[in-house]
Amino acid sequence: MAEGRAALRRGDWATARRAFDEAIAAEPTGAALEGSARASYLALDFGPALAGWEHAYALYRGSRQWTGAARVARLIGYMYFAVAGDRAVAAGWIARSQRLQSESGETSERGWVALNVGMFEGDRTRKEDSFREAIEAARRFGDVDLELVSLAYLGASMVHGDCIEEGMVLLDEALAAVSGDESDDFEVLEEIFCQLFSACEYAHDVRRADEWIRVGMAIAERRSLPAVGAFCRTHYGGVLTAAGRWPEADEALTEAVRLWGMGQRSILRRGALARLADLRVRQGRFEEAAQLLDGIDVEEEPVAARPLSALHMARGETVRARDVIDRALGMLDSSSTAAGPLLAMLVDLELADGAVEAAATTAERLATGAALHSSPYLRAIAALARARVCAAAGTGDPRTCLREALAGFNDAQMPVEVAHSRLELAMALLPDQPEVAMAEARAALDAFERLHVARQVDAAAAVLRSLGARPASPGRSGNLLTKREAEVLDLLGLGLSNPEISDRLFISRKTVEHHVGNVLAKLGLRSRAEAAAYAARTKSGVE
Repeated sequence: MAEGRAALRRGDWATARRAFDEAIAAEPTGAALEGSARASYLALDFGPALAGWEHAYALYRGSRQWTGAARVARLIGYMYFAVAGDRAVAAGWIARSQRLQSESGETSERGWVALNVGMFEGDRTRKEDSFREAIEAARRFGDVDLELVSLAYLGASMVHGDCIEEGMVLLDEALAAVSGDESDDFEVLEEIFCQLFSACEYAHDVRRADEWIRVGMAIAERRSLPAVGAFCRTHYGGVLTAAGRWPEADEALTEAVRLWGMGQRSILRRGALARLADLRVRQGRFEEAAQLLDGIDVEEEPVAARPLSALHMARGETVRARDVIDRALGMLDSSSTAAGPLLAMLVDLELADGAVEAAATTAERLATGAALHSSPYLRAIAALARARVCAAAGTGDPRTCLREALAGFNDAQMPVEVAHSRLELAMALLPDQPEVAMAEARAALDAFERLHVARQVDAAAAVLRSLGARPASPGRSGNLLTKREAEVLDLLGLGLSNPEISDRLFISRKTVEHHVGNVLAKLGLRSRAEAAAYAARTKSGVE
């Protein structure tokens, strides 16, 4: 039992499960079954984890160990909520945990129950009250792990409630504590980082996430900790997407979707699918994005609103795009951080429909909301919206707003948006400042090539050609692709399947899938068929 508990704290689920299974073989106690179930949970083996906890609950109840029964009941409730997506079942187990806790006397378990109640509570005020109750219990009973996790949850909740600066301070405090070795529990570390990524994704705070990621990597290396699970990868992937680190975002989100394979109805799985779809839309891979979004409703998963509306806009389905944005905005305060990106999309949609006055009104709503927050990202998208309205109306000078947007995106560390702003600024400067326009267009081209945004590479190159410059194109199958990716592209052109490519190149099928995905992303192609056609054209010298 001691060996198993020590292994759990360092995230070594294999050793933990082996040790607890030996203990179960000797005597099947609630504690041994609980430990084995937690090891299965760390291994993302959710079926045995849930079954083990349910068995442990029965044993704890049978031996009148109320604290253990209360603890396991809340874990079962969490599993039914987050993994299985059964809210009613989860609520029943949490209620049972609360009742059992009252029978077990005054312990820190009361705080853990309050923490779980807060996780599932929909009303933000009651949610945060539960987290504060957990913090109070943690400090009263000296439970450092509970205190740090509860601080992180409270901080993240405050960020999502637009008390961003106050919430981030609590998250920074919790993270400083774990980096100072105040807790040696891997699950505590993972839980706190999950809440950080969730908060940073919401607030578009790439800088803070990047700083703490470096600290987290050092902690993981120092303690020989395993990689984080599906929970963290979902929000981490969203941060990486915003940061323009698309290959890393692709890996994190694809793995998160795979890891959530058990819970088809899981709210967390839907979130991972929606974020991966958002990445695919940005990459121009609309067909894949549509498949990922199939069956996901905006009311159930608000984060799906952006990729879903962008997908409709790309198809010219403006009415459907407007419906998605309106439904999503209907669930939000228009001055909130979450409403900002949707209002920016609404401006673009109204301009596409020629409704310049409506776009100007929406841009003003966006600017009013952005002024209430200290977010450089919100200020940047508001400035970009004003610039686009100005250009469409033919009034004023959009260049001032574009420079403001460029500065904001730079401050927010969002290289893709920086490059887009540079390109729009270059086009605005074309008539009377062609030399400055050329410099901005070249900077945009360099960024798009570095980020492998193939469609925008073409747009920036077109602006340079209009100025009489001849940009040195890398050639889509040249510098943009690695040698191995170019080989995979050639074989796609021959019509080979993934297993056939695997056999031909002596690499695994999973590696082939990875290379095919990179080829599609870098070349801005939407399917294997388009890749095959592209390979045939380039091989025959036709671009």
